[in-house]
Order: sequence, then structure tokens, then C-alpha cells
Amino acid sequence: MQARAIWYTGDGSGVALRDADMGTGELLLETVASGLSRGTERTVARGMVPRSEWDRMALPTQEGSFALPIKYGYACVARIVQGPPDILNRLVFTMHPHQNLFRAHRDAVHVLPVDLPIRRATLAANMETALNAIWDAEVPTGAPVAVIGGGLIGCLVAYLANRIGKSDVTLIDKIGERAKTASELRVSFATATNRLSPCHTVFHTSGSEQGLRDAIHALDFEGQVIEMSWYGDREVSVPLGGTFHAQRLSIRCSQVGHVAPSRRASTTYADRMRTAIGLLDDPALDVLLTHDIAFENAERDLPLRLAADADGIATTISY
Repeated sequence: MQARAIWYTGDGSGVALRDADMGTGELLLETVASGLSRGTERTVARGMVPRSEWDRMALPTQEGSFALPIKYGYACVARIVQGPPDILNRLVFTMHPHQNLFRAHRDAVHVLPVDLPIRRATLAANMETALNAIWDAEVPTGAPVAVIGGGLIGCLVAYLANRIGKSDVTLIDKIGERAKTASELRVSFATATNRLSPCHTVFHTSGSEQGLRDAIHALDFEGQVIEMSWYGDREVSVPLGGTFHAQRLSIRCSQVGHVAPSRRASTTYADRMRTAIGLLDDPALDVLLTHDIAFENAERDLPLRLAADADGIATTISY
């Protein structure tokens, strides 16, 4: 069986199904589903990854380059069809591009709970990102928190701030329909920050300059913005005048490439991923899984899901 993968090509529709390298490792895996990381993959597909970040963003399993074409992605749920008896036929999560068949080493896969639904399992990497942000923020228990940007990462951060931090959480997004999503996730919702009480922490996930400005203006004395958006090669302007200094405000970046400092001495990357997978046990998270496309139809359907005006939250790819 020939391995095929989704490639971002930079021409035509920008997406193509092409033959791919199988990779190496003692395990042979058949993919059953993968998750689209829309913000990151849109940036990759448009060739907007800064040259300075190519090495940092490179995955061991990718092919091609950020100059395009490239095989890229990192949210794969697959079945082990060749490997040790103790994990043969088990479903695993691994950070691999969208590809139907591949090889991997055992230490690169995370065996999934048998009762975890397949589509929800594709959220593992996103949950890991959200978890790391919660650890980075170190929000005092019960402190008011806002999340600006009701995409997948924003929703997961809001969910965890409530579940782990027991915070009073408001999810903010200009799309009013996200109110239903927020309700399912057991957090409050608003379409703007102007009616919020000042917050200790605002997580910014909208990827927009205005969203970051709104996050700063929503802070209480000595409050913090946890900046989770990645702007690729775009520059942004932020208001550091006015009350920024007098209020002793701060902006911190949270990025999943390193375990949060507060946990780094005691938590490995594998530990963090196991924790993230364990946090996927809540059926309420299924509200985030709004779209599914077939792998074989990716050339037609994936560009629509990568569009800046695409509706919905999380897209999965079924194989």
C-alpha cells in the first residue's frame, strides 16, 4: 500500500494528495483520523512562516520545506497494525502530518484510553497547548479570567481555566453563535470586552492586533495578558502608553514548545501529553468538533476549511 499525504503546495487550490515517505520505526500505523490546526496550518499553507522560525517549527515527520510544498500537521490518531503484541491494534495519538500510512518509533506515540472517541482524541495536541497556557498563567484560584478568541484553542483554554483553575471565565468572540459553545463548556460568553469587570488574566488567542489591544484594556491592576496567538511574519502594534505602566500590566507569551517554567523540573513532555489526553474525558468537548472531511476529498474540501472566513471550530479528517 502506497503512503499518501496532504501537501500544501502554494499553487492552484494550495492542497494536493501526493505520495509520501513512510518514515522509519518499529511500528506501522494506519491513520483513522487527524485534526486540522487551522491557524498554524493556514500560515504554513500560505508560505507565511518566517525564515527565522523554519528550524524551530520543523517536525521530524514533515517532508518538503516551509518554502512550499510541504507535508505538515501534528494531530494524528492511528491504529498500530504492526508492532509489539501489547499495543498491536491499539489506537494512539502521535504528532504526524495528515497521511494514511506511516512508520513511527514507539516513544513517539501515546496509547489512547479505549473509551476515548476517535474524533475527540484528535484534540490532544490542542489540549496540550491549552494546558501549558494554564500552567504558564498560574492564575490564583477563583480569579476572574477572560479569553479573547473563541476558536479551538481559546475554547479549550476557557474550559480548562474553569475545570482546573475554578476561575470565573468569560469567553469573548465577535461571533455571537459561540455563546452556545461557551454554555456547553460551562463558561460565560460576551461579544466584546467593554462590559467585563477588570480581569487578573486575559488569554489572547484571536490572532488579531485588535484582540491583543482589547486584552490589554481588559486587565485589572497588575494583570497579565497571556499571548497565545502566533502572527507568522506579521507585525502588530500594541498600546503600551496610557495606563500600561501605572497599572503595572504585563504581556507574556505561552507556547507549547517548552513545558511551562512552573512545571518544567517535574514534568516531562510525555507527562504533559498524558495529562492532556486524560483531560479529553469530558463529552462536553464534542461541541468543538464542528466539521469532518474525507481524506480522499481533501483537495476539494480542505481549502474551504482553511479560509479566513471558514465557519465552525474544529475540523477533523477521516481516513
